[in-house]
Amino acid sequence: MSEDIEELRAQLAQAEAEAKAAQAEAAQAKAEALRARLAAADHASAPAGDSSASADPAPQDPAPVPEPHAPLSPFAEGIRGAYSFERPSITLGALIEDGARLPGVTTSMPLSTVNRHLLVAGATGTGKTRTLQLLTEGLSAAGSSVVLCDVKGDLTGLSEAGSPSDKLLARTSANGQAWAPDSFPLELLDLGGLSVQFPGTPIRARVCDFGPILLSRALGLNTTQEQALQLVFSWADERGLELVDLADLRAVISFLTSADGKAELEGIGGVSKATAGVILRTLTALESQGADRFFGDPGFDTADLLRVDASGKGVVSLLGVGDISSRPALVSAVIMWLLADLFSTLPEVGDPDRPRLVFFFDEAHLLFADATKEFLRQVVQTVRLIRSKGVGVVFVTQTPKDIPSDVLAQLGSRIQHGLRAITPEDHKKLKATVQTFPQTDLVLDEVLTNLGTGEAVVTVLGEDGRPTPVAPTALWAPASVMGPATEQTIARLNASSSLMPRYADAVNPESAEEKLAARAALAEEERRRAEAAEAARKQAEKDAADLEKRLAKERAAAAKEAERAARDAQRQREKEEAARRRAAERRTRQVESVLGSVLRTAGREITRSIFGTRRR
Repeated sequence: MSEDIEELRAQLAQAEAEAKAAQAEAAQAKAEALRARLAAADHASAPAGDSSASADPAPQDPAPVPEPHAPLSPFAEGIRGAYSFERPSITLGALIEDGARLPGVTTSMPLSTVNRHLLVAGATGTGKTRTLQLLTEGLSAAGSSVVLCDVKGDLTGLSEAGSPSDKLLARTSANGQAWAPDSFPLELLDLGGLSVQFPGTPIRARVCDFGPILLSRALGLNTTQEQALQLVFSWADERGLELVDLADLRAVISFLTSADGKAELEGIGGVSKATAGVILRTLTALESQGADRFFGDPGFDTADLLRVDASGKGVVSLLGVGDISSRPALVSAVIMWLLADLFSTLPEVGDPDRPRLVFFFDEAHLLFADATKEFLRQVVQTVRLIRSKGVGVVFVTQTPKDIPSDVLAQLGSRIQHGLRAITPEDHKKLKATVQTFPQTDLVLDEVLTNLGTGEAVVTVLGEDGRPTPVAPTALWAPASVMGPATEQTIARLNASSSLMPRYADAVNPESAEEKLAARAALAEEERRRAEAAEAARKQAEKDAADLEKRLAKERAAAAKEAERAARDAQRQREKEEAARRRAAERRTRQVESVLGSVLRTAGREITRSIFGTRRR
């Protein structure tokens, strides 16, 4: 009995000590909140109005705060112990237990495990954007660089210190957050002029650096067409034809499909003319999405994403992508190009105390929609290996089901906002989401469907590499403006940008298009010379033939004339011969006549002398 009493006394003493500790923490939190309100009230440069309250996704009525003297439950004690890290970490928010917020128990994420990657998920309107902002602020404050995709421009507020309001301070006080306004260094980047919300430093990539696999993803090619494009890239590389912009690629494909390139096309692996034609048509569609302004020189150096400002804060590169839903393949391919380029250029750093750079991949489900196997393989490989370069990736989507299992397996931490289970398909997604979390006594399907805006279920990789217990969390509020920055701030950021002078103006170096054009001009000149030589040869042959004809004609005429002369001479000879014969005949007749006359006379005389009839 005495042992039971002693045990009860020991438990009472422990409970009283815990109550005092909780009371002290609550009092401290309240004091810090009041101190923040006083500092904000004295902040003369704070903008008028309630700029943060309008964009703040916090619930209208914060959950009740437990009495300061109430002891912590074993669950809360376990959460506090599991999320108490020795190394620096980013505080995520206050634990929610039985609908109440416990400001003395916070969840956090060690900076040393951010490069093991993170999934932020939740239905539309549950506060994912503000979670990204909170994480970005924590990373930047720790000296880590950040890359964010901004679709609507409402993350530009990171560059301006937030403005306190009763609603904001009520929320932060309920969460035990010592809120104070702060701003963070921001670099505005513009993907090919696609962002209409805010202009920024244009980023470009050379087509050859982008590569055929990522370009196939941007073009929406199937596996066969992707392989054909790889052969085209290889052919251009072997012949020193640099592919800088889409015009270069179009020129190469047009050459290969022309009469001059037919033999070349047949010699690079049997790429059909029909497949080449499909690629040309998809290039036109990609150009209509603004890709013709993205591909070119000067190519963006991804090392410029890893910077800190003079105060030691990591620079946040905000990539304006415009309406990502109208060009999901292009945007996702660009992000993967940035990651792949960093992977190929950054040195190995092992497991640093904080990440060098963190990528936030918003609307991540668009990355994997209709992706080829080769593209998915490259994504998985990059995500798996890039952590050794000190780079973390945050995938942001609605449910874990949107992420392929091979990629999801690489995401060590989860921040899951509320889900809505209305349709049968929603229930399937909810069930699949619950199965991605570690084992817990919480009824997660109920917890997830009852989370309010700005609340999430959290589990992260601890310092020892093991996942922490699942903890419903009321997330802390960002210190910067939760909404777009002013036009004056946007103009100031661009004017002070160190990158703008280097990348503002596009250049068009001598590359495949110009080389093929010069080659075509040379070929045309050679063709003209060949045609001229051929024409000259034919003319010479014609002249020779004409001369030969003329000579033959003259020879024929001469022969004919000679023949005629010969005939005339023959006739003349025959005529003369006939004349001689006639003359001879006449002479003969004359002689015969004379001789006959003489003979006749002599005969008469003889006859007369014989017969005496001679006249006397």
